[in-house]
Amino acid sequence: MTTLHQVSRAKASAPPVLDLRRIRADFPILGHLSNGKPLVYLDNAATSQKPQSVIDTLTRYYQAENANIHRGVYELSQHATLAYERARAKIQRFINAAEPHEVVFVRSATEAINLVAHSYGRSHLHAGDEVIVSVMEHHSNLVPWQLVCEATGARLRVIPMTDAGELVLEEYERLFNEKTKLVALVHVSNSLGTINPVKQMVETAHTNGVPVMVDGAQGAPHLPIDVRDLDCDFYALSGHKMFGPTGIGALYGKAALLDAMPPYQGGGEMIRSVRFEKTTYAQAPAKFEAGTPHIAGAIGLGAAVDYLHNLPWDLIQAHEYDLLTYATESLAAIPGVRLVGTAREKASVASFVLDGVHAHDIGTILDQEGIAVRTGHHCTQPVMERLGIPATARASFAFYNTREEVDALVAGVLKVREVFG
Repeated sequence: MTTLHQVSRAKASAPPVLDLRRIRADFPILGHLSNGKPLVYLDNAATSQKPQSVIDTLTRYYQAENANIHRGVYELSQHATLAYERARAKIQRFINAAEPHEVVFVRSATEAINLVAHSYGRSHLHAGDEVIVSVMEHHSNLVPWQLVCEATGARLRVIPMTDAGELVLEEYERLFNEKTKLVALVHVSNSLGTINPVKQMVETAHTNGVPVMVDGAQGAPHLPIDVRDLDCDFYALSGHKMFGPTGIGALYGKAALLDAMPPYQGGGEMIRSVRFEKTTYAQAPAKFEAGTPHIAGAIGLGAAVDYLHNLPWDLIQAHEYDLLTYATESLAAIPGVRLVGTAREKASVASFVLDGVHAHDIGTILDQEGIAVRTGHHCTQPVMERLGIPATARASFAFYNTREEVDALVAGVLKVREVFG
């Protein structure tokens, strides 16, 4: 897989050329003001903005196509069903899954991970078994495994990381033994930006006969995802982080695994037949999509995938790396600023602390300048504990951000220094 770091090396002799004016025009919110100043949106790791094509798709669905799916013989329902299933096929192609039914629609990456934890995990974990996670996991890929371990008597083993925010692969390899039943691993760290060597880590796990769940919430917006090349067993996607609607996500699972897993929730649509004596269940993915799904969200996510598919990804990746490099160098030049997360392979996250100033104060003053960044522990409290800090300010970039917005961020941080002396 090509990383932003590798792209930068290949294109170091010439800056990326991207029609940012056209791209930014696709995102209407970027033309708005915040506190009376042009919005500088640098919180893309929390949620990304939506192109007009996605907004129009949602509006069109509710205005002209709204109907429940899979259940109606009338034309409107059939049109909605077709659009919903087309969205599934779009995601299949986007991540290069083998078949559409390897894609399960869920509310979020969080629900995707919970589905695997409570369906696959509860079926395969027993007292004394072990689940490997990393120290840099988002709480969404940590707490579900804690819950399942508490219920089954299994326990967590943790991959450590360096001060730079890189996983210690030698220690990862030593964690495997006959009790290891699953690895749950983040593709890109939301608080550090680290791009983990997922393909290599999956190969190590499979050599030991262990399946791998990958949290791809931060990976899909920045990297080309090929689940068959990664050979991961599960991969979680978050719609709202990849320029789609909130409340929708997807779980990729290898067909054989999904077919063997029990349902996660019960209700309508996930059944084959229901009797008081016994209920039989539908095949995946329907087995995991109980009740009326977020139909508009799935169709909107399909529109987001269409938008991403039409982007020049070589230029996008080079541009994002240029932004990250420029921001890293510019922030590091400010007296009192310390960057948090300096891995060699990074995506578009620049986290930092400022001597003598709490992260929330940084965020408050930047907000007064129209600059939106995230402050806090970013749902990665073990990372903060490992690094000995309570919180960071985090600027996270998307392809629609500009160097001028980085300059605004730097000017804002300088103002923070001035305010706090």
